[in-house]
Amino acid sequence: MNTKLVAVAALAGTFAVAGCAGMSDTQQRTLSGAAIGTAVGAGVGAITGDWAWAAGGAAIGAAGGFLVDQQRQREDEAFRRGVDTGKQTR
Repeated sequence: MNTKLVAVAALAGTFAVAGCAGMSDTQQRTLSGAAIGTAVGAGVGAITGDWAWAAGGAAIGAAGGFLVDQQRQREDEAFRRGVDTGKQTR
């Protein structure tokens, strides 16, 4: 029973990630974080027998993916401002 549940979760994750082509960077990073968190949570759930870990992992992973995206956007903006400043001083 448990192996079937893990197989179905893995298959669903594969289909979810395969549909990322038309997503923004924020959506892709959030979904990737959720998928990684779900996988880790499912692994912990398989060891402990408590499948709520998968849901918790998904939520934490999605939040982590979103925060990583926000940081990358801030870094990109700072880089663009630096490039623009460099162009203006020439």
